Amino acid sequence: MAQVNVTIDGKQFRMACEDGQESHLETLAADLDSRIKSMRQSFGEIGDLRLAVMAGLMLADEAREERRKAASAAEAISAREAALSDASRSGSQREGEIAGAILGLAERVDRITRALTGEEREG
Repeated sequence: MAQVNVTIDGKQFRMACEDGQESHLETLAADLDSRIKSMRQSFGEIGDLRLAVMAGLMLADEAREERRKAASAAEAISAREAALSDASRSGSQREGEIAGAILGLAERVDRITRALTGEEREG
């Protein structure tokens, strides 16, 4: 297990993470640090714990919104897949109907051709 030192709100924290995830953890810590600095500028000194809680709530809100968007996108994809499947079935059915109509027309043309050539009376 890897160890990473990160700085959040001017304080050093030694964090453990899986091997290969060090850079990812550093990026997350930098994002949190940036949010806390921004909130400190906006709200002033309201306490470290309160700033950390507010930043955590903001991140949780963003994560929830992204999950909602992902769920909405998944529903839209499912609906489009169902519509595509229905259209495909409808197209296949329509193709069958057209093929049947063409076959019927071919048979009629054949009968008319035989009638005009006199084959029908001989057969």
